Amino acid sequence: MLDRDGFRPNVGIILLNQRSQVFWGKRIRTHSWQFPQGGIDRGENPEQAMFRELHEEVGLLPQHVQVLARTRDWLRYEVPDRFIRRDARGHYKGQKQIWFLLQLVGHDWDLNLRATDHPEFDAWRWNDYWVPLDVVVEFKRGVYEMALTELSRFVPRFDNRSEPRPDHRNRYLRGGMRHRDPADAAAGDQGAPGLRGAGASFELPPGATFEPDPQTSLVAASRNDKHDV
Repeated sequence: MLDRDGFRPNVGIILLNQRSQVFWGKRIRTHSWQFPQGGIDRGENPEQAMFRELHEEVGLLPQHVQVLARTRDWLRYEVPDRFIRRDARGHYKGQKQIWFLLQLVGHDWDLNLRATDHPEFDAWRWNDYWVPLDVVVEFKRGVYEMALTELSRFVPRFDNRSEPRPDHRNRYLRGGMRHRDPADAAAGDQGAPGLRGAGASFELPPGATFEPDPQTSLVAASRNDKHDV
């Protein structure tokens, strides 16, 4: 479904935890990182599409989040021809997006990258709000900057001056998290988030990689993901 200018209606999601950090997902089988996003289906409004994509991509339900804000207008980016299917060239230009800022009111273990048979991410982490744009595919960077800037005034302030500086281990990825016992989860949160103690082992889903810091990765846009660029 394209508008008259060749842009597909789409939604983007910035999901915050209680420390005002954002969900940062690694696109499946690539080294490219991004926020959850997806197209608006015929008959849907942006909010309905956002909740559908939220469940499909990260496994969350409406009761797990609170909507804090959304962008006032559409934000657009054009997709280079090399990422567009040949049969769509000349018609499809890119995406126009409404971005939503959400607060997670559930728990980390509520997230599930395998909520559907077609996962978008194979790993994730919590990141500072101003994400490193150099690991975002280049043609999306401008929209990310605009969305983050417009929505930043709605981000709850988190005073971490009294908190100890997080160990680098706190930046480990979480991949394909399943629902687990809250007692176990609390025990794991005492060390690196998502781990059962600082040195414990954990499982990533098939195809996942272990990269403590996405800034050490090179952006590699996958041509297999042309349907969602």
